[in-house]
Amino acid sequence: MDFGRVFQEALPMLLDGLWLTVRVSVISIIIGMVIGLFMCLMKMSKNVVLKAIAGVYIWIIRGTPMLVQALMVFFGLPQLIQLTINPNFRMDAFTAGVITLSLNAGAYLAEIYRGGIMAVPKGQSEAARSLGLSKTKTMMKVVLPQAIKFSIPSLVNQFIITIKDTSILSVIGMAEVVNKAKTYVGSTYVYFATYAVVALMYLAIISILMIISNYIEKKLKYEAKRGKRHRDENK
Repeated sequence: MDFGRVFQEALPMLLDGLWLTVRVSVISIIIGMVIGLFMCLMKMSKNVVLKAIAGVYIWIIRGTPMLVQALMVFFGLPQLIQLTINPNFRMDAFTAGVITLSLNAGAYLAEIYRGGIMAVPKGQSEAARSLGLSKTKTMMKVVLPQAIKFSIPSLVNQFIITIKDTSILSVIGMAEVVNKAKTYVGSTYVYFATYAVVALMYLAIISILMIISNYIEKKLKYEAKRGKRHRDENK
């Protein structure tokens, strides 16, 4: 099956691609978390304009394929900037990949954050307001910390999705692990073994993240049960 050949010849190349995959995923999920938080707060705002902007953004990102988004960012956005602002503008594949993944993750994270906020009991907000905290301080100091805590398993799952989505970025020439594999296969025609090794690389990383996600979820459930038991004992 040529696995020995792939490990001997292509492994360093594939590991370089895997490192780029992980790096672009981490950067994108961090930026996406910030975008998602802002979009979540905008969508829950009473300001009609902010609410509309967030709604349209989430609608567009969730309603279009990521492949189209990547092509728009890498080919369409530079052309638009060249025509309107700077004719010499260029964008490399790494930057385009980060922008695409960040925007994509941000739309889904906005809904994850919103679900986390909705999961916080209303009594928490009412108690904070009764103590004299403003609506903004209540959200920042009371609601959001709990909402993010509730959202951690979903955040890890989104990170898993983002890592898998990096494979789409091979279409814009980003040298992630799938792109590296295609380059190797193009010169050796060793298809099965090469792509099997790539699949195992993805499987190893994602399995670790799934274990972390399951551990966090179990820990949160345990803490929730312990908190409920403590409240029942104090009644």
